[in-house]
Amino acid sequence: MRDPEPCRIKHTEDTEQQTELIEDIEEKNHVKSGENPKQKDLKKKRAMKSFTCTQCGKSFTYKYHLELHMRVHTGEKPFTCDQCGKSFTQSANLKDHLNIHTGEKLHTCDQCGKTFLRASDLKIHLRVHTKEKPHSCHLCGKSFLHPEHLKVHQKIHTAVREYMCFECEKTFTTEKYLKRHQRIHTGEKPHTCDQCGKSFSLNRDLTTHMRVHTGEKPFTCDQCGKSFTQSSTLKDHMNIHTGEKLHTCDQCGKTFLRASYLKKHLRVHINEKPHSCHLCGKSFSRLQSLKLHQKIHTGVREYMCFECEKTFTSASHLKRHETIHTGEKPYECSHCDKRFSHSADLKTHERIHTGEKPHTCDQCGKSFTIKGHLMSHMRVHTGEKPFTCDQCGKSFRQSSSLKHHMNIHTGVKLHTCDQCGKTFLRASDLKKHLRVHTKEKPHSCHLCGKSFHIYKV
Repeated sequence: MRDPEPCRIKHTEDTEQQTELIEDIEEKNHVKSGENPKQKDLKKKRAMKSFTCTQCGKSFTYKYHLELHMRVHTGEKPFTCDQCGKSFTQSANLKDHLNIHTGEKLHTCDQCGKTFLRASDLKIHLRVHTKEKPHSCHLCGKSFLHPEHLKVHQKIHTAVREYMCFECEKTFTTEKYLKRHQRIHTGEKPHTCDQCGKSFSLNRDLTTHMRVHTGEKPFTCDQCGKSFTQSSTLKDHMNIHTGEKLHTCDQCGKTFLRASYLKKHLRVHINEKPHSCHLCGKSFSRLQSLKLHQKIHTGVREYMCFECEKTFTSASHLKRHETIHTGEKPYECSHCDKRFSHSADLKTHERIHTGEKPHTCDQCGKSFTIKGHLMSHMRVHTGEKPFTCDQCGKSFRQSSSLKHHMNIHTGVKLHTCDQCGKTFLRASDLKKHLRVHTKEKPHSCHLCGKSFHIYKV
């Protein structure tokens, strides 16, 4: 008999994720305490709830609901499974649990094969396929799959938000959403990955993270078949097919799929770096960049390549590395047929053909194809030399220069010319030197046709 437990767990996760999605609506439409919510509606609502919990102050319309709620505080679970001894606060939960032992799953979706313990759960699930949203807001017409989602949405119009965070004064429509929000201040992360130990404040973030380990990509593009771990990533990808780019930077004309991406990009122009490392003081324009940087201090590298056991600080860095082993190069240059593992590498390469140099020095006007080259160049103007030799104290603008300098102390010269015996610190320098022997001149002037060994502006 097939174990039904995983499906039951999945259904519970779906319900939790739906609840967290409602919280997102809360977050996006929060009202500060001083914004005068409709007190009349609030008083009327509270008057209807005459049964109040003496432990936490939560109120209920019916005495029975209060009695059920009190079990949260007392820990009482009067309904016990006679098969395994597990106990529950409500008889309905025990009834659902018993199906684990019997293996009974009576209600199956004929669209995707998912099974449910209750006919009502199947009925709600089918709306995913039919796109039916039977619960409509009478104020704005927006529709929802679940009545709970509609109720939360309607509070946006009524502004009834009786639960306030005393840390930041943000308000919420339910105590549950307030508690979830408070984790931002407390740092609590109750949802832990059993594969790598990483913790999350929201269950849905853990579910998304688990796909790093399982390789699951449930969101598939119906245009090209490419799959993604998150629905938002698929949504962004779809714009590749439609060509839609709605948000344009008024400084440089670059376009973005999301307003949030444009907002982050604008920091490049104003040089804003609001996220600072409390350990070394280094600042970043993006919070994600700061988080990655901080792993340098903590040494946390939770993503490991199973081929060579090299570890990485992010899933994206691991994925990029893995193409070394697979040899996968899905991105092809339309000019010379050269292929690349990553779209960013293709984009950089194509600038050789187009001559595009989008990164310009505001001091001298010199332009570069890669942002990293501009950053290195800027040190010419600032005089910054952040890479210091621990042997003699000499400093350098680039880490590669320090690396080569270290060979002076070690005496290492790894690259030897088999024609004349000359040695070089870099393989690239040896490669250029060999042209002296081969007479190769790969760099030609497009105006007069004259050729040269070395390309240098």
